[in-house]
Amino acid sequence: MSTYQMTVTVQARYLEEQSDPDHSRYAFAYAVTIRNTGSVAAQLISRHWIITDANNQVQEVKGLGVVGHQPFLQPGEQFEYTSGASLPTPQGTMRGEYFCVAEDGERFGAPIPEFILSLPRTLH
Repeated sequence: MSTYQMTVTVQARYLEEQSDPDHSRYAFAYAVTIRNTGSVAAQLISRHWIITDANNQVQEVKGLGVVGHQPFLQPGEQFEYTSGASLPTPQGTMRGEYFCVAEDGERFGAPIPEFILSLPRTLH
């Protein structure tokens, strides 16, 4: 077990009711679970997202905390939240990193693995 480690998992889904394909607007929600898998308590301070659409256009989003929170997690604790993104294409990806500070002052990054934003497949 690493001393400083947050493990991030994400599940995304398409929001048909908030999308408008005729105007190139595709809305997605994503549920994030951040678990302190290290051996020292730490606080999530900020986020950095890289959002790429199917045309390879990239948006970067940086900011403090997540959904208005800067959770402080003891080893084994987790924080969950849901947020959203809108793309001009029906597919894209998101990835990024959380910036964290451990209670002993050590600063470290928690990578957010790349995940896919996509319309559900339909069978004909």
